[in-house]
Amino acid sequence: MDHTPQVTAVTVERRIAAPRDRVWEALTDLHGMPGTLSGVTRVEVLTEGPFQAGTRWRETRRMFGKEATEELYVTACQAPSRYVVEADSRGTHYVSEFTVRETAPGETLVRTSFTARPPGGLGGLLARLLGGLGRRAVAKAVERDLADVAAACERRPGGA
Repeated sequence: MDHTPQVTAVTVERRIAAPRDRVWEALTDLHGMPGTLSGVTRVEVLTEGPFQAGTRWRETRRMFGKEATEELYVTACQAPSRYVVEADSRGTHYVSEFTVRETAPGETLVRTSFTARPPGGLGGLLARLLGGLGRRAVAKAVERDLADVAAACERRPGGA
């Protein structure tokens, strides 16, 4: 039997009728995140200064009817076009990459790629058994986040 942890990968894209800089600001405004993302209930920023590699925060989300808090950290940041956020929770390593590209004046394409590498052993076996369900739940959560960002950016005056 193969005990290699199976990586769960999800990619979601969303076109937003707003300039790239506005979308970047909405995605990286940690203090404003609970007001922008309906799934986020609380954010505690752990580092000072601008959003950049090394930025850390604790994010509390409601998923599956329960709240869970995770510590996230930025490992790469090329403002205003790309950043990578990572987290470690219960033996699983998570990586989310966000790319932000203006495709036309006042129109931005956001692409989010999410991967999860579970531990080996029994935890990895459980992750493999629940992989499809987990992938769909993650895709739905990422789609909801991007819809929330789009709503926040598109309703702001002076936009596209």
